[in-house]
Amino acid sequence: MHAQIVLFDGFDPLDVIAPYEVLYAGGIASGGAVSVELVSAEGPREVVSGTGGLTLRATAALDPGRAGLVLLPGAAGRMAELDSPGEALGEDTESGAGQREDSIPALLGRALDTELPALMKAALENPDVTVGTVCGGSLVLAMAGLLEGRHATSHHRGLEMLGSTGAHAVRARVVDDGDLVSGAGVTSGLDLGLYLLEREVGPRIAHAVEELFAHERRGTVWHARGPVPAGF
Repeated sequence: MHAQIVLFDGFDPLDVIAPYEVLYAGGIASGGAVSVELVSAEGPREVVSGTGGLTLRATAALDPGRAGLVLLPGAAGRMAELDSPGEALGEDTESGAGQREDSIPALLGRALDTELPALMKAALENPDVTVGTVCGGSLVLAMAGLLEGRHATSHHRGLEMLGSTGAHAVRARVVDDGDLVSGAGVTSGLDLGLYLLEREVGPRIAHAVEELFAHERRGTVWHARGPVPAGF
């Protein structure tokens, strides 16, 4: 499995680094069955995160035609606006108008003004690609109109916004909706990466990496199957 982890201006570093390290370690443990790289919609470039100017380098352009995994992180910035989904998803959302420049909705909105939505749409339409998201990465897809009717999760403070786009927002650590697998808050990138290793490469590889990182996966991976709980 080849994993492309997408960088965009204002990305959250932990959303990227946590799954990157898990998948990279999985590649070593599996004898090369997993490979991972950092990409951007624009191609190779230095990409500035939303955390104190920390910069990572994308080494290639996002290729939605390449089989494997495309993983989209969220943004790092002011979170207060996430509590006002009506304002955040107004008619000017895509440009980030009306939001503080350092707010998460504004950062995600600016990502929508790039080629990223079209590339992610192509990835979602490719039967050989699994799309993964961490934290606000699902909001990027939702704000682009790509998650209507899909089950997904995000940071707990973004779930109302996610649901207002027509997606089925699930309060779970990891949500598996087939070719779309999403993680909740930022540290869930570890759990998302470990689950994807288990799903795509096998539990022995995932367990080996889990032990290496001294991290036990949290929560039940949510699937849209089985009986619906009653009385909750």
